[in-house]
Amino acid sequence: MSETTKDLESEALRLPAEARARLAERLLASLDSETDARIEELWLAEAERRLDELESGRAVGVRADEVIADARSKLR
Repeated sequence: MSETTKDLESEALRLPAEARARLAERLLASLDSETDARIEELWLAEAERRLDELESGRAVGVRADEVIADARSKLR
């Protein structure tokens, strides 16, 4: 950890609780925006993979009403 980072951390820890919470929230949100793009990319790849399986016949779709009925019967 660099000296600048250590100094910043020490200064942040001296803030009142409400200010620390707000700062923590903003820092975490800044990380989310970086991972959101990666998550979206992974979901798109998964959707494309599943579509390819359906179109090639390697997978068979199941109607939503059948899936729901099956799930309900298992919950009883």
